[in-house]
Amino acid sequence: MDPLSAILAFSLAAGLLTLTPGLDTALVLRTATVEGARPAMAAGIGISAGCLAWGLVAAVGLGAVLAVSDLAYRVLQAAGAAYLVWLGAGMLWAAIRPGDAAGRLAAPGAGAAGRGGWVARGLMTNLLNPKVGVFYVSFLPQFIPDGVPVVAFSIGLAAIHAVMGIAWFAALTAATRPIAALLRRPAVLRGIDGVTGAVLIGFGLRLALDRRG
Repeated sequence: MDPLSAILAFSLAAGLLTLTPGLDTALVLRTATVEGARPAMAAGIGISAGCLAWGLVAAVGLGAVLAVSDLAYRVLQAAGAAYLVWLGAGMLWAAIRPGDAAGRLAAPGAGAAGRGGWVARGLMTNLLNPKVGVFYVSFLPQFIPDGVPVVAFSIGLAAIHAVMGIAWFAALTAATRPIAALLRRPAVLRGIDGVTGAVLIGFGLRLALDRRG
């Protein structure tokens, strides 16, 4: 497979993966409807940065540790599951607590950092998912042609995936704008926080209980 064919094949596969609903889509949609467009895109940028980081880790061979070391996988799995459950519990609390109808949830360590906190949240959500790491370790090598600089080419493919992700998150965020007024109603905001919180907790529990095949 020549480099151009590899790029085209990877782009097709990565595009399909990007469009598949999952944790990243749920997080960005929730952020767009409850927090607004800019925080949502900040979260999306963080998620995409996580893809770049995993691409680099896989390219230099460190990601193989996750594939062969059960202990490394389990440690990252436990941390990721705990993080998702914590995020989801915070959103559920925002949905049921009295007072703040908007259900705003401060990102860990965000404080006055604003959108920077959402970038960190998206990044951590991605990096603490060992399945993403194992996926990159097993997926990227299939699209590395002979004779190319492995690290540079792998990072380039990960960058393609990251750009696709940002474009998809931008489309999702834009889709919420025409109904922004409806989505800002207190009851709707609480419902969004409640549903998304439950989804995140579900993802966290599924990750915690997952057994490697």
